[in-house]
Amino acid sequence: MDPLADALAMSGVKGVLSTRVEAGGRWAIALEDYPGTALHAVTAGSAWLAVPDHEPVELVAGDVVLLPGDTPHILTNDPAADTAHGRCEHVIARGRGTGEVISLGAQPATTRVVTIHYDCDPAALTQVLALLPGLVHVRAETGTPGLADAVRMLARELAEPQLATSAVLKSLIDIMLVQMLRAWLAANPPECFGTWLGALYDPVIGKALHHLHANPAVPWTTSSLAKAIAVSRATLARRFPAATGHTPAAYLANWRMELAAVQLRDSHDSLDTIAEAVGYGSVPAFTRAFTRVFGRTPGRYRNDTRKYAGSAFQLDSSPTSSLTVG
Repeated sequence: MDPLADALAMSGVKGVLSTRVEAGGRWAIALEDYPGTALHAVTAGSAWLAVPDHEPVELVAGDVVLLPGDTPHILTNDPAADTAHGRCEHVIARGRGTGEVISLGAQPATTRVVTIHYDCDPAALTQVLALLPGLVHVRAETGTPGLADAVRMLARELAEPQLATSAVLKSLIDIMLVQMLRAWLAANPPECFGTWLGALYDPVIGKALHHLHANPAVPWTTSSLAKAIAVSRATLARRFPAATGHTPAAYLANWRMELAAVQLRDSHDSLDTIAEAVGYGSVPAFTRAFTRVFGRTPGRYRNDTRKYAGSAFQLDSSPTSSLTVG
């Protein structure tokens, strides 16, 4: 089992290719009104990213940056230039899913930036992207081979469209997010300490999460979970809440509800099937527990969240729930 992939699936994360910038000479573009997290990948040349209350960030070919939704920001060749008097093109990014090319500047294009935005189900309890800091920047020289390969493949597919390019781009959009998260988490574990993301890198808690995610219907206790990962009960009881903010029992209860929510959202399984898969012996008991957490009955939740059923990161509907990306 893969807790990070599980969490992406439960968040209902979906990505779409948005604006493509091709620029040369003097240029600037203000990207506004993103419905979710914005990812910019520089595939050629260089650019500066200007974000309010943040020092300008230089981006070079191979760099990738993530910004939270609704963050106004500017991409430009010169962060010191006055962008308020005619040189800055303003683009409303909401609804752009075609990868439209925007050409900027009076000189031949030397800089190319691909923008993707990722949306998620706001009803999900687990919001992976919300755990990240306001600006995540992975530099080409400190990234991973996987991220570098993804950026190159994205650039090549856009530059030379072929048969089934749309299918390839759909998968690459998902892969870009996963590879960036891998690269950033590997390079910045201290920034994640005390969060769920940091718990994935804890050698003890990571194993415990693996067991809880792999077998949610098992009536785990702190003692049985400690035995399964070969640590003392006292060690697990101390470290698990410090890493996740919950006791193992509370985490399991939340994870069961998260898993049930995904199955309600993404499958047509009956309430009996879902209740059994997440460790409840009866539908009434499951319904009471689910309603306490989500404030809605399972049936109402299913109706309200159907619009997120096309998540790119899908949970298998089987009780042991594995994930596939793309």
